[in-house]
Amino acid sequence: MSLLLNRNSFGDKANRGNVLSKEEAKQLLNDWVKNDKLKLHMKQVAHLMKSWAAEKEQLNEEDQWRWEMAGLLHDADWDQWPELHCKKIIEELESRNVDPEIIRAIASHGPNHFGVEPETKMDKMLYAFDELSGLIHAYSLMRPTGYEGMELKGVKKRLKEKYFAANVSREEIQDACNRAGIPLDEVVQFIIEHQKEAKL
Repeated sequence: MSLLLNRNSFGDKANRGNVLSKEEAKQLLNDWVKNDKLKLHMKQVAHLMKSWAAEKEQLNEEDQWRWEMAGLLHDADWDQWPELHCKKIIEELESRNVDPEIIRAIASHGPNHFGVEPETKMDKMLYAFDELSGLIHAYSLMRPTGYEGMELKGVKKRLKEKYFAANVSREEIQDACNRAGIPLDEVVQFIIEHQKEAKL
């Protein structure tokens, strides 16, 4: 099954700055995603995107929401339409006249799968957070104290164990950090510190 999007242009430049309201985005999430584990993953990635936009990029609240929205909806079609993953949510957001930068970030969150290269900072951080977020959450579930007391070295150890969260591509994680120009340790530490704040 090919998930290649076979396109490089997303949305309409005339819609730059257009976003869904938080209520509209949450409604779309709840309508499309019935799996609570997937919903939690999307909310975790959304929280990481918002936190990074605020703390590292020092963006205003409007732009933080754009980053958060990309994270919140990046896997919206995976639950019910896995064979249309990425295609369906992109078409939905295009039909709602959403900012092309948000749509492009979603289109490029898995360049090996969708064939779209991450270009902007938003693109690159969504790609960087996606797989790592899942692995670190899996690690939190096997720890008696969850995220409390979690350390970088523990996550690094799990990254080296190829059978732990085996569906998480270590190559993609490293590739994403390289593209973002941010050391893997820094991204891991950021997730450890922020991901626990995201709730279903």
